[in-house]
Amino acid sequence: MRERIWAPLPLLLPWLLLPPPLWCGPPDSRHPEQEPEPGPLQPFDLLYASGVAAYYAGPGAELPFFRALLERARCYRSCQSQRLGGPASRHRASEDVRSDFQRRVPYNYLQRAYIKLNQMEKAVAAAHTFFMANPEHMEMQQNIENYRTMAGVEDLQLVDREAKPHLESYSAGVKHYEADDFELAIKYFEQALREYFNEDMECRALCEGPQRFEEYEYLGYKAGLYEAIADHYMQVLVCQHECVRELATRPGRLSPIENFLPLHYDYLQFAYYRVGEYIKALECAKAYLLLHPDDEDVLDNVDYYESLLGDSADPASIEAREDLAMFVKRHKLESELIKSAAEGLGFSYTEPNYWIRYGGRQDENRVPSGVNVEVAEVHGLSMGKKSLPKIDRDLREGGPLLYENITFVYNSEQLNGTQRVLLDNVLSEEQCRELHSVASGIMLVGDGYRGKTSPHTPNEKFEGATVLKALKFGYEGRVPLKSARLFYDISEKARKIVESYFMLNSTLYFSYTHMVCRTALSGQQDRRNDLSHPIHADNCLLDPEANECWKEPPAYTFRDYSALLYMNDDFEGGEFIFTEMDAKTVTASIKPKCGRMISFSSGGENPHGVKAVTKGQRCAVALWFTLDPLYRELERIQADEVIAILDQEQQGKHELNINPKDEL
Repeated sequence: MRERIWAPLPLLLPWLLLPPPLWCGPPDSRHPEQEPEPGPLQPFDLLYASGVAAYYAGPGAELPFFRALLERARCYRSCQSQRLGGPASRHRASEDVRSDFQRRVPYNYLQRAYIKLNQMEKAVAAAHTFFMANPEHMEMQQNIENYRTMAGVEDLQLVDREAKPHLESYSAGVKHYEADDFELAIKYFEQALREYFNEDMECRALCEGPQRFEEYEYLGYKAGLYEAIADHYMQVLVCQHECVRELATRPGRLSPIENFLPLHYDYLQFAYYRVGEYIKALECAKAYLLLHPDDEDVLDNVDYYESLLGDSADPASIEAREDLAMFVKRHKLESELIKSAAEGLGFSYTEPNYWIRYGGRQDENRVPSGVNVEVAEVHGLSMGKKSLPKIDRDLREGGPLLYENITFVYNSEQLNGTQRVLLDNVLSEEQCRELHSVASGIMLVGDGYRGKTSPHTPNEKFEGATVLKALKFGYEGRVPLKSARLFYDISEKARKIVESYFMLNSTLYFSYTHMVCRTALSGQQDRRNDLSHPIHADNCLLDPEANECWKEPPAYTFRDYSALLYMNDDFEGGEFIFTEMDAKTVTASIKPKCGRMISFSSGGENPHGVKAVTKGQRCAVALWFTLDPLYRELERIQADEVIAILDQEQQGKHELNINPKDEL
């Protein structure tokens, strides 16, 4: 019979994960005087865990642990009873209710209630709060625009009643950093860090809930005591580990702000330098290096800051900020424990890269490369910040089209506007037919518009599909994988063309990729005077009466360039049009056809829409791009991963000389 072994919970799990001979089997019966057989040394961490297990192997040694456990549970239950009253089960909301609150659904009801009570300011605040978590909700966007045009509401500040304090402070810090107001930038970044670590504590506490099971999985769950403890603890620990992602994610977005926590210290190291606080600058720079030890720019900055200290302080005595040092130490320990548990308990876990820096310091407001102004000027480097592009930037066009057979048709001047280009033969006839064919197998009515069949006009049916969905269907064999891959490939081709033609100095990222079809509904086309898609701008709220376009929420302000790649011309109507900001005066009209692509900058300089489709079906690939990597399309990142897996699988087949048909 095995001895019962106990250790405190932090030590219990590594012990549980040891190979059976080290902890489950009987003690070594070898004679103490017998020489050990020669062999490889055992890893010291396994020896240490075995020693800990042996130390706590005395009879009844687990009782103090469970006494403390029961006392904590009693205290927790008592606290719940005092604060909530009645049985605790009364206050355990269902997953549906939790989901509604996470999606801020109550604010949708609130805005309607406030409207009926004629409390316009509260209605606007409730509507905006809901929309921030549901940016694809077109009806709410229209409601907000209507509220703002009502008397007395135009100048109302949009308030997010569920705004996360640490994100608000971070945004304020960035704003002041952009304005070279480094004192205030430091104030808000430091405040953001305090709020971040407070939010982290709350996030971790919320992870300590009941064990979760998928559907009816709990009915077959037969784990023993220590297995159950380990299973539940791992679930809690993985949840706590993911708080890094949770705190870096803006409301309504699936992907987090990349490199979010390290960026605080990156901003601070340069801001402290600019106000002459070199020791604090050095502490923040060293803190940043805890997560990016190979960052050459910050390594150079550390050397420079140390040179500025002179005899006032010993550089070796100045260490990384303690708040981040402690955080990183805990994060790494958690990571090691989760990976070890995954191997020992048999569940799959892949550690995400929480501190990814996509594109190599191209995101907005990165600290300049190095801090030696004289050296920077000699080498032609700018000490200014990299800000988001605005329409008054140095606009260029006419770069190479990169691919053979593409035909240049019109530039901005010929299209009577700014930052516009029309190209033909981006797709071949065969590719158009293949894309049109795959569209019928992946399209979903109302995709992107909460399932609304006719989100823009009641006279047409709208269908759409994302690139990730296409690849998923292809992988499952529901559509040809080659055709799904074509959707991915031609959208990447379009991105490269737009980036090259407009001669952009930084990487252009996907913001959203959508294959869309608009179908005229029979019996509803007589005397139509509406548009298939109303006149709008892609990154600001068009105000035709004021001749303005307001770059503010709920608009997708992060979009910088747009493109439409057409797949067919066997329909009537559906011309793409540019207008003046009055949304009436047409400046250019483009008839779609196979392989034609129109691309343009996404701001108020390019209001556009689609004329009514009066017969047949009009299909296109709609693409929106951003220069800000913080707003990269999550589904595109996932699609990139799928493509990498497919390429790897294909390479393996070639190496093994496997006929794909034989795999079936």
